[in-house]
Amino acid sequence: MSNGYYKLPTGKVACIDGDCDFPPLTEALAEPNGLIAIGGDLSLSRLLNAYQHGIFPWFSHGEPILWWSPDPRMVLQPHALKISRSLKKTITQKKFEVRFNSAFKEVMTQCGQTVRSQQTGTWITEEIINGYCRLHEAGYAISAESWLNGQLVGGCYGVKIGRMFYGESMFHHVTDASKVAFVSLVEYLINHGVSMIDCQMKTAHLASLGACEISREAFLLQLSELISTHI
Repeated sequence: MSNGYYKLPTGKVACIDGDCDFPPLTEALAEPNGLIAIGGDLSLSRLLNAYQHGIFPWFSHGEPILWWSPDPRMVLQPHALKISRSLKKTITQKKFEVRFNSAFKEVMTQCGQTVRSQQTGTWITEEIINGYCRLHEAGYAISAESWLNGQLVGGCYGVKIGRMFYGESMFHHVTDASKVAFVSLVEYLINHGVSMIDCQMKTAHLASLGACEISREAFLLQLSELISTHI
């Protein structure tokens, strides 16, 4: 570290601590995925400040806190959600009972325990869970859960600020359980005036649901308008 920056092979990244502000997003590294800062904490005020500026934490156990702002950004317009024929059938059958915010911490824990392809370990550490539970207790973080025979079998969670929602992660133990929860969550968000869902980075699964990439600049323009009104 030198003069408040970490030197990396791809460039230098700001080191933040205490009440230090995030640097301008123009300083984010092009690779990997818009790393903007290292350090800080996961306090309620820090997390809210990060999301309001299009920044989110993502790091593994044993690493310092890493903050990111990708360019381009994967987003979903709620009304553009694509529901496959098979998923519509599952929803019509009402196989799952969908609840909101009845098991927020458990949803996060299950997301952290989910094995994902091309990923070793998890970024949903105990530190992350505690930080987002504070967001949940303050009314900003939301979970949608699919229950089957009284058991939690799928779910998803994220952060809502004003008319903006930031999707974080999902899990399932039964086919379509997380998708049913997500569809219900999108309906909930539409009813609460949300106009854009941040999906962070592109995956084939997100694209199949109707998400698309936009530039960081376009994302930030919409973001500033959507978070200005708290619903």
